[in-house]
Amino acid sequence: MDQTAPGVTGEVLVVTGMSGAGRSTVANALEDLGWYVVDNLPPQMIKPMLELSELAQEAVPRVAVVLDVRGRDLFERLPEVTRSLRDARHLRVMFLDASDDVLVRRFEAVRRPHPLQGDGTLVDGIRRERARLSRVRESADLVVDTSHSNVHQLTTKIADLFAESGAARHSVTVMSFGFKYGLPADADLVADMRFLPNPFWVEDLRSLTGEDESVRDYVLSQPGAREFLDAYTAALRPVLEGYQRENKRHSTVAIGCTGGKHRSVVMAREIAQRLDDVPGVTTRVAHRDLGRE
Repeated sequence: MDQTAPGVTGEVLVVTGMSGAGRSTVANALEDLGWYVVDNLPPQMIKPMLELSELAQEAVPRVAVVLDVRGRDLFERLPEVTRSLRDARHLRVMFLDASDDVLVRRFEAVRRPHPLQGDGTLVDGIRRERARLSRVRESADLVVDTSHSNVHQLTTKIADLFAESGAARHSVTVMSFGFKYGLPADADLVADMRFLPNPFWVEDLRSLTGEDESVRDYVLSQPGAREFLDAYTAALRPVLEGYQRENKRHSTVAIGCTGGKHRSVVMAREIAQRLDDVPGVTTRVAHRDLGRE
């Protein structure tokens, strides 16, 4: 049975971001999930395309439009177009990003110039694109950092974000990380576990990780650990409920320690388990830096 309200068709996702950040991978993943994907459509053509599909009585419930710097007027027209469509469609903008050094490595691996490189270097092209995209990034509904994701990991993340998930209205990724490797660029909320003693300095635990039972027991036995879990998950509940009211479909809660190997791994799993019973919310755990030396 069609649950779409009269006069309002299905979802529209605008996919944009930095060249080399994974737009093609995302487009393929969305297509596999049943989205109708249109690549490199000028922004001003989005509305006519959707209107034509409705006139033909073949409205597509989920449409993804991939835009990049090849669309010359993207940056001038995109805000105007998305504003005009939000009243008639459930429209979101997803911005794909990655660090400059990662983008350089990716372009060098495929031996292709950056579309804005011109007579300059790869770095020149990346900087020009980042400057032109700054306003688009700021206004995006969802920013996905792909710096630490390969093709398969990014595909999995898109499936987590956009696959049908029953009654769930909001997906939370609880991500452990190490501060010494930098903050996750796509984190919505960050908590610091460095107030707890570091298992690294316990000889029997140093070579283990937060996935090991002995490390978990050690971390959770420390003063303040369980008190933090109770207080933090209680504080997250109204935030997640508010995200649902605001139609925010995904958030990332980043839990950090020094190296992302012990304390943050334990606490990320504990937080995810405690959030599992929040109505309308599904959780997944990711360990960004667990495999690093």
